[in-house]
Amino acid sequence: MNPTRRTVLLAAAAATMLPASRATAAPKAAAALQPYASYWYPDSLPSGSPGTGITWRSLKSWRAADDPDLAFNAASVPLAPRFTPTPANPTARSGQARIQSLVSFGPTSSNPSQGAATADYYAFAHWAYVDELVFWGGSSGEGLILAPNAPIVDAAHRHGVPVLGNVFLPPVAYGGQLRWTRDLVQKDAAGRYPLADRLVAVAAAYGFDGWFVNAETGGGDSALGAAMLGFVRELKSLAAARGQRVTWYDSMTVNGSVSWQGALNSSNQAFFEAADDMFVDFRWTASSLASSGTCAEQLGRSRYELWAGVDVEASGWNKSVNWDAIVPSGRTQITSLGLYRPEWTRNHLPATRTPEDFHAADDRFWSGRSLDPSQPDATDSWRAPAVSVADRSTVTAVPFASVFNTGHGLRWYEEGTVTSDRPWNHLGLQDRLPSRQWVVRTEGGDGSGGARPSVGFDFADAWRGGSSVLVDGELDAPTVLDVYATRLPIGGDTVVELTHRTDAGAVNVELAVATGEPGSAGSTPPYVYLPVNSVNDWQTATVRLTGLTGTIHALGVRLTAAEGGPVRWRLGGIAVRDAVETPAAPTGLRVTAASGGDLRLAWNPAPGAVRHCTLHRVLPDGTRRFLGGTCQSAYFVGGLQPEQGERAARFELRAVGELYTSSAPVSVTHTW
Repeated sequence: MNPTRRTVLLAAAAATMLPASRATAAPKAAAALQPYASYWYPDSLPSGSPGTGITWRSLKSWRAADDPDLAFNAASVPLAPRFTPTPANPTARSGQARIQSLVSFGPTSSNPSQGAATADYYAFAHWAYVDELVFWGGSSGEGLILAPNAPIVDAAHRHGVPVLGNVFLPPVAYGGQLRWTRDLVQKDAAGRYPLADRLVAVAAAYGFDGWFVNAETGGGDSALGAAMLGFVRELKSLAAARGQRVTWYDSMTVNGSVSWQGALNSSNQAFFEAADDMFVDFRWTASSLASSGTCAEQLGRSRYELWAGVDVEASGWNKSVNWDAIVPSGRTQITSLGLYRPEWTRNHLPATRTPEDFHAADDRFWSGRSLDPSQPDATDSWRAPAVSVADRSTVTAVPFASVFNTGHGLRWYEEGTVTSDRPWNHLGLQDRLPSRQWVVRTEGGDGSGGARPSVGFDFADAWRGGSSVLVDGELDAPTVLDVYATRLPIGGDTVVELTHRTDAGAVNVELAVATGEPGSAGSTPPYVYLPVNSVNDWQTATVRLTGLTGTIHALGVRLTAAEGGPVRWRLGGIAVRDAVETPAAPTGLRVTAASGGDLRLAWNPAPGAVRHCTLHRVLPDGTRRFLGGTCQSAYFVGGLQPEQGERAARFELRAVGELYTSSAPVSVTHTW
């Protein structure tokens, strides 16, 4: 990888990804309690002393039983199965090119395990187009092996996307030392690779899905190349036995040197065969990708196990790309696509950016200039993923519910009421989000019958969590918003609940339900429209599916302006259920460590299906203040202060079910 990209990663990540958090502002005693995402060197540590806020650790000496932060870092959401509905447009393919996304969510060190008190975060929402997420990062001064933090894994798994940790052996120019490569591939007395076993153990304990191996430290020889090949083979064998994956980056060659090929060829073929797939360096050409695809098939592998790298870190959708070399229009796609650093959609915005600014940019990147996957803009030089790759969905079981929580917000809402006015981010609290952001169909089905209102996540108000979906603009024709592609069985008691509110104008609302697929890619699902009462305050309407049987394939809403003028309408929640289900309560809530106003809490998980847990502080006047939520069974809160006259703080924990029903609370007090 070239110096510009690496310089940005090492020098700017800490400054741009996580603005001053509670951890960086807290005293030293609190820093000892604040858990962070884990990172290691393979074995030997650098000379000297680590910088402020950095902890040097050896992976070889790691053991799950000795990991004090494991409860905060272990993901809990299983990888969900996905299905592919009829594509949103005629050019989006299924079963061909896939997308790997290499993202730096935060700095290597001081990356909080469970979110932070800022809404300024890469709260990715377009999981439907991604097949593999790489938790990118690492540096010679902090650590080279990164385990993704739990909220990212939980969000990705909820959308059916596996997540890989990163093994980064940096170029010598950026502090790389060949001894770290030798440490990684060392053998024990039995001829095994102990660090391969350790990597697999970390992924199993932390709940993620494997490793991206990027060996870029030059100076090696054929013996080191052979050792690396043996290491990757053993890593894949051990990983496969635990349901994990290994991706190899096109850097080190079989002779031990670092020479980026931009192709699958004799210099790296053995590594590709040893791994599950390979990221092809950015040096590719149309001919080298064509030959690479052919080579993969000659090896009995799929050409789509090759990710053709596209570097968008510096210019995002302004990047000039030979798209026809990867995902040509009108013929079979050549390879898969590897997007390097798409968090550009957040980072290129000014420091005053809002969550709405980020999601608008992310929509432009993933859906295209039209902002509608069903109507791509053929004049757009950026071939957005939605143009070429069919979206996927994990909405397959009842009960299903979403409050359109993106995993960050300016406040926290519960039933339309603010229960915390602090900004926050925690991707583990993200809902299963709509796979097509945003398909809007006006009368006639192709958008030709009326003006298109703006649609997007909005953070000025919400029913629950931090966001709602806002439809804003003129409705000069009946307008259908596709919300979810689903495979939900309809029973005799199945109902759909729609929580909504009209902020401006007058609008008639109908629930759109389709029990079959559209006749062709890009066409409207065969919706049946069921009336919903119009309201000016948050209200949940319960709609019976009278006369409908089989399976729900799509859910949407149809909005018709009752009067002239613009309309502002919010969708705060949707649920499909047969019965109301309330989870059991967790037990054993306890404070496991304390330093002033900084606490670690832990509890025993509630039995049965639980979406996440929420933690509130009960104030002396009896009101509850939201402190945070998590999918784990441990949580850190920092910076608490006694209320006036308060001798002990009281905390309540609740389990939250799939339908957002909450259990009875379990409580604990902490004496100041």
